[in-house]
Amino acid sequence: MYPTRGMIFVALAGVPIALVAAIIHPVYWLVGPAWILFSIGVFAVDALAVAGGWRSTCTLDAPGAMGVGRGEDATLVLTFARGAPSSVEFAVDPATLIEIAPLRQHADVVSRAARARLRLHPIRRGQDSIANVWARWRGPLGLCWRQRRYALDKKISIVPDIATVKEEAVRLFQRESGGVGLRAQIRAGDGAEFNALREFHAGMDRRAIDWKQTARHAKLLAREYQAEENLHIVFALDTGRLMCEPLMGSPRIDRAIQAMLLLSFVALRLGDRVGLFAFDERPVLSSGTVAGPGAFSVLQRVAAGLDYSTAETNFTLGLTQLSAGLEHRSIVVVFTDFFDTTSAELMIENVKRLLLRHTVLFVTFRDEELETMLKAEPRAPADISRAVLADAMLRERENVTMRLRRLGVDVVDVPVEQIGPGLIEAYLSVKHARGMAA
Repeated sequence: MYPTRGMIFVALAGVPIALVAAIIHPVYWLVGPAWILFSIGVFAVDALAVAGGWRSTCTLDAPGAMGVGRGEDATLVLTFARGAPSSVEFAVDPATLIEIAPLRQHADVVSRAARARLRLHPIRRGQDSIANVWARWRGPLGLCWRQRRYALDKKISIVPDIATVKEEAVRLFQRESGGVGLRAQIRAGDGAEFNALREFHAGMDRRAIDWKQTARHAKLLAREYQAEENLHIVFALDTGRLMCEPLMGSPRIDRAIQAMLLLSFVALRLGDRVGLFAFDERPVLSSGTVAGPGAFSVLQRVAAGLDYSTAETNFTLGLTQLSAGLEHRSIVVVFTDFFDTTSAELMIENVKRLLLRHTVLFVTFRDEELETMLKAEPRAPADISRAVLADAMLRERENVTMRLRRLGVDVVDVPVEQIGPGLIEAYLSVKHARGMAA
């Protein structure tokens, strides 16, 4: 407990009163000590009222698990057993992996309970907790602050944002949607696996006509094919230092995991097998391939366990071990990033070896911050230097992507927010091409 600003003003108000009284008559100097005793007395009365009558408990209603980058609401509730102040001020201890807003706020007491709304925004995967919350309120006279610390120790697991993944996947599965969808997945004449017979109509490929069935049914029938199933898709995630750097507010590795889970959800639904391989200076994870929609939760748990790393990426060791462990011809989806030509050369050489047997999809993270620096109007010499440096870095990245395309790599180069849909579009194109070649 400690005095409020009002209590300090009350105590200081006695100074001029005692001074004037002493000037009027020396005997009146006793007004000063009397005012001090009066101030102490009213403060003690207010403090006793706060300490003795207002017992309270504090709870936090917050989710136990949250998706990284996806904000959630939480509610602080301070309940008084008997008696209650008119208002309460809250202060929350900051967390490590979660941004909490606001950290301080004021709440009115209604029906002996004060409620405060918090916005929780996870910024990195891992395990975090909201340890303590501080609350204070004034006594009945408004002269004493009562402050208490409530140990919440609310643990929150921060995992990949599965809710957004499933929402996006459902939208993509709606064939009538106008966006990038799966409506092109099964079409007459596409793929290599026979699906059904249907009546021939204008616009269909004449090579699909089944003449035997046409003669039997006395009407023109055509074969409808669908894309090949049971493909093996292996995600190669670079978890090194550069991939753990933030891009547009979130680490690149988290954006890669979200895109990986989105494509996994779609591929498992379409009958393909999916596996995950992660590496930095050495291989750190190899899950093997799984199949069926029920296996999505397995990939989710495996991806959630990937830690952030400060190590430099060893493309030679990582991609060589990945290639040695692939028993079937696969679609290898590589998530990585680079800033210097040396690491890019090593990456290209090892991707070239993968292409001898496998199909490679390369996901590059378009750095919109560099593009903004390049297009910004220069207002100072430093702006020109930044623009020149950004232009050089973007040219180097463009040269690397062009070399990859010449090798036969399908490069997914889209804005950061469109990586998931762009990756699915590339996957469907490769799946269709593999089916036609089968």
